[in-house]
Amino acid sequence: MVNFNLNGKSVSADVAEDTPLLWVLREQFDLTGTKFGCGMAQCGACTVHIDGQPMRSCVMPVSAAKGKAVTTIEGFMETEQGKAIEQAWVEAQVAQCGYCQSGQIMSAAGVIKNAKGPLTREEVLDGMSGNLCRCGTYNQIASAVVNAQKALS
Repeated sequence: MVNFNLNGKSVSADVAEDTPLLWVLREQFDLTGTKFGCGMAQCGACTVHIDGQPMRSCVMPVSAAKGKAVTTIEGFMETEQGKAIEQAWVEAQVAQCGYCQSGQIMSAAGVIKNAKGPLTREEVLDGMSGNLCRCGTYNQIASAVVNAQKALS
């Protein structure tokens, strides 16, 4: 039994401790916003927040979440920061096929959170270089993250 906080609620998962967190989120808790991409923590589609930091859930055993706060895209979009990023995403017309978007948004939140000052396009692209987009919307993503940071300041 693995106990952790999921989107603000205490939960228990009765699974093997080496089960990837991604599968626990999707199958045990029906939170399908977090996507399976490469299965090797290389594309970022599975990004969630663990204690507020972006992490790849496809290779993370659920035991690593024991006693921690896990936030998925579903929980994050209920926050002020989530709503600001969503608005910036819409205004910059980021989404194309949409598959990577939840991971992109979760990583964008980390880039904004860890910024020392106003973000530049280059800082955003560097900070999000671990998230791949098969549609190539990197310029729109960078614009949206810069604008979201401004909206949140």
